[in-house]
Amino acid sequence: MTLEKVLYTARVHTTGGRDGESRSDDGRLSVRHTSPGSAGDGTNPEQLFAAGYSACFIGALKAVAARTKVSLPADVAVDAEVDLGPTPGAYGIAARLTVHLPGVPTEQAQALVNAAHLVCPYSNATRGNISVEIKLA
Repeated sequence: MTLEKVLYTARVHTTGGRDGESRSDDGRLSVRHTSPGSAGDGTNPEQLFAAGYSACFIGALKAVAARTKVSLPADVAVDAEVDLGPTPGAYGIAARLTVHLPGVPTEQAQALVNAAHLVCPYSNATRGNISVEIKLA
């Protein structure tokens, strides 16, 4: 996939890997990293991916809802789980999203989720690369 136009570029400098830190060039992001399961006080790449995917997916839901003139509830939410595990000769991740659309009829909510999954940049980046499950709460 080639971008037709660049709308935004995130720039982050990371040192130390899973036991280091990351800082964005605009100063809005500054996080410490700690390996999953360790006693440190930092986050890890899997948590960051889960946060990014879930936030992006809500953005995609909002875009699809606006395009189809559907009103989303103010408390729309996405619970994201990202697994880390071995694959043959390497490591991989898998993702699960649970979408909360309280008050939206099930059929309409499922249609919104399906459409959002087609336009979400994270969904497009992961499609065919990792296991992704998306379901309604």
